[in-house]
Amino acid sequence: IYSLLQETMGSLSADGEDAGSLGGKFKVLQSTDQIKELQTIIRDKETSRSDFKFVADRLIRMVIEEGLNQLPYQECEVITPTGCSYTGLKYEKGNCGVSIVRSGEAMEGALQDCCRSMRIGKILVDSDVETHEAHVVFAKFPDDIANRKVLLLYPIMSSGNKVCKAVQVLKEHSVPEDHIILINLFCTPAAAGRIVEDYPNMKVLTTELHAVTPNHFGQRY
Repeated sequence: IYSLLQETMGSLSADGEDAGSLGGKFKVLQSTDQIKELQTIIRDKETSRSDFKFVADRLIRMVIEEGLNQLPYQECEVITPTGCSYTGLKYEKGNCGVSIVRSGEAMEGALQDCCRSMRIGKILVDSDVETHEAHVVFAKFPDDIANRKVLLLYPIMSSGNKVCKAVQVLKEHSVPEDHIILINLFCTPAAAGRIVEDYPNMKVLTTELHAVTPNHFGQRY
């Protein structure tokens, strides 16, 4: 994994947004001035809580929308009010969200705003104070989660410990690794390298690869 991290760090641009060395399943949202501004406001210690939540919700919505593009679609035909036939697309059934409590719950609202009928499970992963080893405290999923595509919600990945444990639990519930799509806001290169190393078949979507992550996110939100 050390060599992978070296390769990753070597390929990063000045603001840490190049994920090419992490493979095709690790995707960073295309950076724009607007996205960079939102990331800056979230990191600024002078940002008020109301502004923080407003800006975070905007950024979450962007990454959720892109995450929905990773779900399977199928063609469908509808009849317009004028009686014309139109061939379009619709989601295939069998999707759900799983938030890693607590900060992952900040992303639930945006997901339900986009997909009102999508079911959401929860998993609470805690870390030992001394060893930093992650362990599961609580998990509640839809009964048929093994047959669903899963949007795993977690905004900040510094080490990847909690996400790796959450994915392990999902796999223990018979969810195929390639059915999991991790939706993230901020990720360090170290966490990215670990995730890709441990779960190469899982899709990951984030807004930024950078060594400095806003670890105060959950508390501020």
